[in-house]
Amino acid sequence: MPRVLVVHYSQTGQLSDVVNHMVQPLVEDDNVEVVFECVKPKQAFPFPWPFIYFFCIFPECVYMKPIELEPLSITEDDEFDLVILGYQVWFLAPSLPISSFLQHPIAKKVLKDKPVVTVIACRDMWLMGQEKVKMLLSKVGARLIDNVALVDECGSGMSFLSTPLWMFTGKRGPFGPVPKAGVGQQDIKNSRRFGEKLIQSLNAPQADLSQSQLKGMGAVTIKEKYIASETIANRSFHIWGKLLMACGDQHSFMRRLVVRLYIAFLITLILTVVPISALIKKLISPLTRKRIQQQKAYFAAPSGEANNCSEASINE
Repeated sequence: MPRVLVVHYSQTGQLSDVVNHMVQPLVEDDNVEVVFECVKPKQAFPFPWPFIYFFCIFPECVYMKPIELEPLSITEDDEFDLVILGYQVWFLAPSLPISSFLQHPIAKKVLKDKPVVTVIACRDMWLMGQEKVKMLLSKVGARLIDNVALVDECGSGMSFLSTPLWMFTGKRGPFGPVPKAGVGQQDIKNSRRFGEKLIQSLNAPQADLSQSQLKGMGAVTIKEKYIASETIANRSFHIWGKLLMACGDQHSFMRRLVVRLYIAFLITLILTVVPISALIKKLISPLTRKRIQQQKAYFAAPSGEANNCSEASINE
């Protein structure tokens, strides 16, 4: 009987909803055993977030400093045929509980040589977060075979307002003209199709999980305007992260003082550098079309974007 490990951490419950919808076909199949590992930090993160504290954990997120977790339900002797890893993106990096899990001694044993499908639910910028997850998976010897990324349905402009309101008030909205935050319910329901495809693969007479199972199904959509923006932001995050860590721990007066300067910088970055870089990229796109396509293919891998047939079936 195939065994599937489902690992996730969710503050708001949205990511858990996505993961549960996606893996439901596996749970319903009597020929598959599904084991859930809900990662829990020893010291729980608050939700809604206190404004300053959220930014004070920024350096540890960027540098993926492991935090202490509650004891895991799995052991290093457990064997699985497939691992599904669901995570949120914090500061262009996997959430601290998930990056900590991937560096946990038990995870290093359990994930070694195992095929992994990553599942992301976030505002809209996940490329650099996935690059970091790829690196962590590579370090433990796991094999990334697919990636599913679901983003907020209200678009990047409105989600710039709706997501912070959700984070700092605990309410998804809508707030007047600001739409409801989060991944659309229809997108969450549609994620079930990925689980159905995985079941087919697991139940095949000679199951081959050495390569992508979700290719061409629209598991990800790459917005080329974010490639340069995320790259620039990621570099600045590492510089500021190092500076803030030098100021003391998360509760130190100096870090809380300097983080206010960082917040002003971040807002300026989002309002100026991000749109300017997107505009420049669009203007020079005729000259860089081939390179852009190569970048899109790289970030879309291993699942790739939807082909025409898949798009048609999804929209029916």
